[in-house]
Amino acid sequence: MALPPPDPQFVLRGTSAAVHTLHFSCGGQEPDVPTLFSGSENGFIHVWNLKTHRVDTELDGHGRKSVYCVETIGSKNRLLSQGRDQRICLWDLAEGRTSVTDSVFTENVGFCRCSLLKVAQGRWLVAMAAKALEEVQVLELPSKTSVCTLKPEVGAKLGMPMCLKLWQLNCGSQPLLLAGYEDGSVVLWNLSMGKVLSQLVCHQEPVMSLDFDSEKAKGISGSSEKVLSIWSLNEQQNLQVYKTHKLVNAGISDITIRPDKKILATAGWDHRIRIFGWKKLKPLAVLGYHTATVHCVSFSDHKNPSERLLAAGSKDHRISIWSIYTQT
Repeated sequence: MALPPPDPQFVLRGTSAAVHTLHFSCGGQEPDVPTLFSGSENGFIHVWNLKTHRVDTELDGHGRKSVYCVETIGSKNRLLSQGRDQRICLWDLAEGRTSVTDSVFTENVGFCRCSLLKVAQGRWLVAMAAKALEEVQVLELPSKTSVCTLKPEVGAKLGMPMCLKLWQLNCGSQPLLLAGYEDGSVVLWNLSMGKVLSQLVCHQEPVMSLDFDSEKAKGISGSSEKVLSIWSLNEQQNLQVYKTHKLVNAGISDITIRPDKKILATAGWDHRIRIFGWKKLKPLAVLGYHTATVHCVSFSDHKNPSERLLAAGSKDHRISIWSIYTQT
């Protein structure tokens, strides 16, 4: 008989607004106590201390417009955030500072989260939805040099990019971009040529979220429908449907594969977090706690598996923290 799903290990309250993005950083003085960053609809970024379950720092850099992406750049003292004020901000948090050191004006009115990839020591690529609605722009950081602009062919009718994932097979290999579009397509782009390598219609509705496992060359995407689509990339770099999984309720806001590639979590419009085995997409648990849409899910990158955490942020202003499947 299956065990009943657990309760959250603890709950973080105090954002006073819907939580749209979460990011763990486990590096630092106390490697066992990770920092959790959250971005809220009211424009604030909160830096949470997971020992005290309280906010250590509150950052205000997006003109009270919703923050929907937060990532660390190399260390927990360097932060990138993206908001509905059409800006990507770079933060210096060392020695108690809370200052925006640089920013990029994206001129994009959508809510497509940018994607960040380390390509060399001190060098990063960031992909973002561009001013022209169907385009994606890729910049190098910290220089802010333009790498490429990815434009679909005339008549492609992909619509807006909805979610992005920069990746490379291994350090030093060509960075590639997976993009989910408004028409339900997932597209693989070659950045150096600015060309589409492969395109696959995965959904009938806009692709709301995707994640990709470069080791297994396999990805997963969700939309507003009742379907998760699992797709693979063959050696000719063609995307192929691997399988689909029917959900009980429609609507996936976010999908994330745990860093060890054993399990994945989905954030549901039905207020639920769902856990699946990544190998065969076996449903493992349905976590019920939130009273509104779950907008985001994030796994911690603890070195010690037993300490791994899952965080979920919701429209109900709360962040739930779970310890689940830590031994697998």
